[in-house]
Amino acid sequence: MDETRAPGKRRRTFVILALAAVAGIGAGVAGVYVTREDAGNGAETVAAAPEAACPLAKERAEGLKPLATGEVAAFQVAETPQRLTDLAFETPAGQKLTLADFAGRTVLLNLWATWCAPCRKEMPALDALEKAEGSEKFEVVTVSIDTGDPKKPDTFLDEIGVAALVRYRDPTTGVFGALKSRGMALGLPTSIIVDPDGCSVGVMSGPAEWDAPEAVALIRAVAGPPPEDEIEDVPPSLDGPEDF
Repeated sequence: MDETRAPGKRRRTFVILALAAVAGIGAGVAGVYVTREDAGNGAETVAAAPEAACPLAKERAEGLKPLATGEVAAFQVAETPQRLTDLAFETPAGQKLTLADFAGRTVLLNLWATWCAPCRKEMPALDALEKAEGSEKFEVVTVSIDTGDPKKPDTFLDEIGVAALVRYRDPTTGVFGALKSRGMALGLPTSIIVDPDGCSVGVMSGPAEWDAPEAVALIRAVAGPPPEDEIEDVPPSLDGPEDF
């Protein structure tokens, strides 16, 4: 991905869509802002990886199907997992990163922007998820694709009290274009669960309450529980209680 390429002039059309999220016993409706970009996102430089590059992701994805219920009923399990390690963005300090830098860690990759109302609504839940589940095994990676004032995302996140999320960004919007070219991003917000091998196991188009029990179960099915929730089996003492 060409990180030095400046975004070209784009014509954007923002449309509110209603996405039916059908569960086994009910249905929900989620809003998503759709972005149509005519040029300049660098997506043409990214090619989809074959399923053979993600041998374990298919099995992991299959295990998520019964868990896509309730608040995450609209989660679409990947039929053909794709390697996403080349997706690029920046740290708050401007350091270049790719998803390859998160190797060995499950990632919930969330693309958002301050002009996207559903994105703004779900941000507190994403922050709560990172606070509760974030560890060396899992991270919520929210990437702002705002192209205007670089301080605008920080101002919004400060206003709503976001504290746990690292404020990643991609003002080139190339990460969105790359996912769009792979058929994985219709609009914003877009959230993708990426397994420890850097492969997609499923995608959510539209907002979700990511700190809800159903969402946490979905994440833990790939990442496992955070270390502090793992309980070791300690054999009982063979000597009985100590005498004092």
